[in-house]
Amino acid sequence: MLRHAIAPSARYTKASNDVIRHPRLNSDAKLLLLYVQSLPDNTTFRPLSELAQKLGIKGRAYQKAKQQLVENGYVHEWRSQSDGGRWITEQLVANTSLTTDQACRLRGGTPPLPLPAPRPPSTHSPTVGAPAPRMAGGYEPVEDHSDKTTPHPPSKAPELPEPSERSEAPEPSAPSALSEPKHPASTADAAQLARAERVLLSLRHSRRELHLGVREAAKLAVEAVKWLERGLSESDLRHALLAERPAEGVRSAVGFLRYRLAQKLPEPRTPIESYEPARPRDLIECQAPGNKHTFRPLLDETECTPCRLAAANAMYSEALSPESDHLPWRERFARINATPTALPGEA
Repeated sequence: MLRHAIAPSARYTKASNDVIRHPRLNSDAKLLLLYVQSLPDNTTFRPLSELAQKLGIKGRAYQKAKQQLVENGYVHEWRSQSDGGRWITEQLVANTSLTTDQACRLRGGTPPLPLPAPRPPSTHSPTVGAPAPRMAGGYEPVEDHSDKTTPHPPSKAPELPEPSERSEAPEPSAPSALSEPKHPASTADAAQLARAERVLLSLRHSRRELHLGVREAAKLAVEAVKWLERGLSESDLRHALLAERPAEGVRSAVGFLRYRLAQKLPEPRTPIESYEPARPRDLIECQAPGNKHTFRPLLDETECTPCRLAAANAMYSEALSPESDHLPWRERFARINATPTALPGEA
């Protein structure tokens, strides 16, 4: 290997070979340490993570490089809380490996003091008066007269209504603490309700925000089954619920689906009128001259269609006046031009 090196005369940084050849520092840690040494003194207020971002060292790579620098004594950190309750982190970056005591002396001149021992709990003095023993007794026990006769006469029992009157009064039903509010029972088919519930539960596969529970889907199936009863298929119902996603997203899947089921409910199907074909008319006899035959009329005609066509063709052929001979077109134009034209006053 050939080597060519020129010592720079300006804009250089002195680096120790111990740092460059350190076996427990990776390339990111060495590069970050050399980059911090090359900065001027006015950049010491910036945190180490911000300087690492300028080198493209981010995320896990920065955490690993910082951990290696801390373990080998090149970076030291202290966390403290100010009077206002705000936490402050101080960092020290050295070009040589330092112990914790050496770093503390460079930071404040003295090594860190041990944590103070916890104080014993203080004695609590009463607010008013001096402590006194607890007072007990001084009251007379209550005598139990349940087994003795009372001097007062017993109160009269309330008069019960007659059996006829008692049967007429409605008996109040005892409220149940565990009873749930009753929903109006649906008159839809159980198979239709199962189809609607299956469609509602399948919406979460298309959009995670429309995830429904089993009870929620069962309650919404009462509204969704109306779509199936009006002739829509399951794919049409699914498309109507998933179309036009709101821009701000869905906050409540139950509320969103209940609103869409009610607002986009299609019109009810109009019942198709039953069409009964008209009964064909009876056969009648054709009134046209010729052989006697019968036909089935459509309206009130008295002659069949072939006889009417034959009569019309005969009437049309008699109205035409056929020419005696065929004239060429030149002679026909000459005859037309030779015919004198009468003026309006001469007619």
